[in-house]
Amino acid sequence: MIPPSSYLTTWDFSVDPCETSGSKFLGILCSLPRGNSTSRITTLELDSVGYDGFLPPRIGTLTALTTLDLSGNRYLDMDIQVEEAGKDKPVGKPTLRSDPCSDFQATKIDSLKPIQQPVLTKNSQPLCIRKSSDTRARLEHVDRKLARASFRVNNIEIVHNKLTGHITSLVNLEHLISIDLSDNWFSGPVNRGVLALPRLTYLNVSFNKFTKIEVNNYFGSGSRLLTLDAQRNLLQGHLPVKLVNFERLVVINLSHNQFTGEIPMGYGQRLGRPWRTLFLDHNYLSGLVSVEFGSAVVRIRGSLANNCLRCPLRIPLCRGRQRSASACHGYTQNTTNHLEENY
Repeated sequence: MIPPSSYLTTWDFSVDPCETSGSKFLGILCSLPRGNSTSRITTLELDSVGYDGFLPPRIGTLTALTTLDLSGNRYLDMDIQVEEAGKDKPVGKPTLRSDPCSDFQATKIDSLKPIQQPVLTKNSQPLCIRKSSDTRARLEHVDRKLARASFRVNNIEIVHNKLTGHITSLVNLEHLISIDLSDNWFSGPVNRGVLALPRLTYLNVSFNKFTKIEVNNYFGSGSRLLTLDAQRNLLQGHLPVKLVNFERLVVINLSHNQFTGEIPMGYGQRLGRPWRTLFLDHNYLSGLVSVEFGSAVVRIRGSLANNCLRCPLRIPLCRGRQRSASACHGYTQNTTNHLEENY
């Protein structure tokens, strides 16, 4: 049922929404015509009154659409078929907002090709790929659609939801500059292709359930990556040695994970050159912290606390206690490695 206060009560399709006053079509904005061009719909907003149902596939014919705001609604599914979309340049800074608990978000990103900056944030209900008998098929379908995408997505921000699944499809979006997938339920690896995206400067996958972060052995020197935030995941194994090849990397946060083994020697050599922030705390790292950690050319933000390290307190990053011997048991060969040393 449509409430009397809804935007939809003002929509009268006996007239062109771009040829009438704004009061006739609340929630719809059109472009200003130039020369002989016609005015076209660029913004479509549904008021936040808890709609449920589906959006018709013909919404995909709005090839000038740059903003689609569905926030504050319950369940809005859509399956858009677009043949010629994407030929028009997008207008303004596009966003994409939604509140479903469905698996349609990748379909939207693939089909509404003018949209460059999908944003799905702080939804009232979990936004997720539904768990069912065909979950694997759904994920593979999402991957195939993204693989065929020819649009230029620059920024992806999908935060504070409960999205599940893997993110391998992102490697096909070579124009990405910024990725923020924080505070979801994504799992599996952070694929090496994601860190190898040629234009990527910012990657935030914190507060998820990733178990591995892959770094290409042959890639790094030409990377534009400045920030890598993967804190509070389930990352295991040794710290990625090849991060030292990312010559522009400034901020690294791998804290609150399950990393083991020694800190690579190259990490200390990168402090201040150019690394300025390094958080490795709350893992199960062991061994002696190298002297380079105490001789950084600039002040470094970060922490090595709550590990199983031999960490001299004169090194600023070593301030804070290490884990107890019992907590480190099974993660180190020599359980005395957790002891703090003051030398």
